Amino acid sequence: MSDASATLATPWQTIAGKGVAGQVAVRIADVVRTFDDDGDEVTGLVVGLPVHLDGRPHEDAERVRTIAELLGRRLRVPVTLQDERLTSVEAESRLSERERDWRQRKARLDAAAAAVILQEYLDGRRQDPPQPDVAETGEG
Repeated sequence: MSDASATLATPWQTIAGKGVAGQVAVRIADVVRTFDDDGDEVTGLVVGLPVHLDGRPHEDAERVRTIAELLGRRLRVPVTLQDERLTSVEAESRLSERERDWRQRKARLDAAAAAVILQEYLDGRRQDPPQPDVAETGEG
């Protein structure tokens, strides 16, 4: 999850991604609704899209796209796909600085990798500010 200013991503909770796409979407949507019920507002979701190092779509990419589409319909919030290449490697590197026991790191790796995916998305948004519409600039 990110802070209210959409600047900093932090690990939150791991949700099992195994199973039929529809079931996974229901599990995730249920957790998101619980989060909303606690008084925090979910304004969008970022879903890691598996991609091979050379840029080719991973064999799970279509399944992830289906899950993202179902989540968008169920929750009525924007769902963005974010390239997840090397995020587990980055997360492992960050965790190893604080946690020497590999068993402890392994238990926290998925949540840490999800935070890396979200942080990359947030950083990308700051680097690429939205362009004004033609009507706003008077050009066209």
